[in-house]
Amino acid sequence: MYTASDLRKGLKVQIDGNPYIIIDFEFSKPGKGQALYRCKMRNMISGNQLVQTYRSVDKFEKADLEERKMQYLYNQEDEYHFMDTDNYEQLFITRDHLGDNVNFLIDNMEVEVLFFNGKAIDVSLPIFVNLVVTQADPWAKGDTSGTDTKPVTVETGYVLQVPPFVEEGDRIQIDTRTGAYVTRVKE
Repeated sequence: MYTASDLRKGLKVQIDGNPYIIIDFEFSKPGKGQALYRCKMRNMISGNQLVQTYRSVDKFEKADLEERKMQYLYNQEDEYHFMDTDNYEQLFITRDHLGDNVNFLIDNMEVEVLFFNGKAIDVSLPIFVNLVVTQADPWAKGDTSGTDTKPVTVETGYVLQVPPFVEEGDRIQIDTRTGAYVTRVKE
């Protein structure tokens, strides 16, 4: 059990049977009366955000979360299949639950899958992934349009902006948190 004084950014609590993660947190102590804890929270299942104020006597349940290392196998339409690396059980997660993470999933990638009451609710990817550029338009020398990036498509179908020297067939590193180009990878 947590009390309101235990609340902090990143803490995962259970409210009304749903897991929430605290996104932002403010403490205030008015001149008279009790201390107040103002929290901005995100529902880890639906993604809805909630702003709530609590008193120091309020209590919270710890969210029943479990994280397991799994390996991404393949996708079949909107179902993405994963295998538990310990017991070889397989499960699938829908595209809706994965969100933008589908842009960075490659076969046999190790990921952390978060479970709430035995149901997969989130996938944590490595911070950086290396993907092959499958389509890149040639850069026109002398182009004075002022842009120093060009769009490319990587093996997963994701389109991003990269420097002009990146060509088709190059392997590039992408930050999965932002979806931005980091560097070209030498093989």
